[in-house]
Amino acid sequence: MNFPPEIFPEFPELASGHVWLVGAGPGDPRLLTVMAIHALRSADTIVHDALVDPRILRLAREDAEIHFAGKRGGRPSPQQRDINELIIAEAKRGRRVLRLKGGDPFVFGRGGEEAYALVSAGIPFRVVPGITSGLAAPALAGIPATTRETNHAVILAAGHRADDATAARSWEALAATGQPIILYMALAQLPEITAACLRGGLAPGTPAAVISHASSEDERIVETCLADLAADVAAHGITSPAVIVIGANAALRAVLAPGMVTDAMLGKPTAKP
Repeated sequence: MNFPPEIFPEFPELASGHVWLVGAGPGDPRLLTVMAIHALRSADTIVHDALVDPRILRLAREDAEIHFAGKRGGRPSPQQRDINELIIAEAKRGRRVLRLKGGDPFVFGRGGEEAYALVSAGIPFRVVPGITSGLAAPALAGIPATTRETNHAVILAAGHRADDATAARSWEALAATGQPIILYMALAQLPEITAACLRGGLAPGTPAAVISHASSEDERIVETCLADLAADVAAHGITSPAVIVIGANAALRAVLAPGMVTDAMLGKPTAKP
């Protein structure tokens, strides 16, 4: 793909000894940003997460070194400290380093921690935002994050910390706002989260939706309500990665999805490697 200079400004150089923190989007390679593609074509070293589609890595140069640094809940995973040390060491070798993350590096991607480590080590870095799955997955499923009729705000929340009294009170407080909540990494703690949301004042019939493996051929969507959410997720065998929407906007899928054009309707493949 060529990028016409009359349309695109000159791309910045990924210089030796620098690190770029780049978002790969929600999965489908077609949802990469142009800057992310430029970074993939420039890097000497790529350190990537588990949720990066393997086909995206095929955009890398043939001589690029590729390191897997995926974190998956409940499984042996690299420690964040080790990842920080790796990207710093590669930069100190004079390599052009790409830290590639699913979604957006600064939305529940620990990109902020890595940026802090780079600053502490004196390593120059650049951030290339990506489309975060918490907004992309609902949108692709026909669920707007906001509409004037349903909500004036939306809450993005990580769901993997919900097993103590302080966390429970936090979920109750979020529910009390009455604004839709979009959950990342919440499957393991879903019963606790839904119970806290009910205590926080959300009605049992509050619309909810779960989007699993968004933008891939394995995508599955469950439409339900808050009271039945945890049970329906278990009954349908939903697995991570999954994004969960709780709020009035989730009900809009029933209206919007029938009119949406999708790859499945056109008989085209999506993002399965």
